[in-house]
Amino acid sequence: MVKGRDSLKGKGIVAFTLVAFFALTFGCATTERTYQGTAVGGASGASIGALIDRHNRWRGAVLGAAIGSVVGGTLTEISSRASREAAAENRTVVYRNPAQGTVVETSPLPQNNASTHCHKVRRRIWKNGALIKDTVEEVCESDKTVGSYESY
Repeated sequence: MVKGRDSLKGKGIVAFTLVAFFALTFGCATTERTYQGTAVGGASGASIGALIDRHNRWRGAVLGAAIGSVVGGTLTEISSRASREAAAENRTVVYRNPAQGTVVETSPLPQNNASTHCHKVRRRIWKNGALIKDTVEEVCESDKTVGSYESY
């Protein structure tokens, strides 16, 4: 093959990956927490990708960032969704992702003060059978108030 074609092919892959990365990062995130999970996953993936691809560190970093951001954002979004469902339905919610070996389990905790619109839930995340995160968080409902203006 001609060297010029190989370099164009590599640039095309990098360009496609960057477009997919930004589309997934900014198109699928619904909360600030999801943005944070996407950013942490992207940074981790970029570091790991640069270390793995010894022939072209930039390509490895870009591919690692794209994959890491998708995985980080997805796991964060699934965890948040599980917490909201557990609080709203007052039941344990379990999400499994066999492809990644990840299990997210969220259970509602007993409420001490029923006058608030907040519910405590316990979230546990397993990766390949090992517990990697065990947290208690508060999920709050909000009363939306919309101001209106009258025309004169």
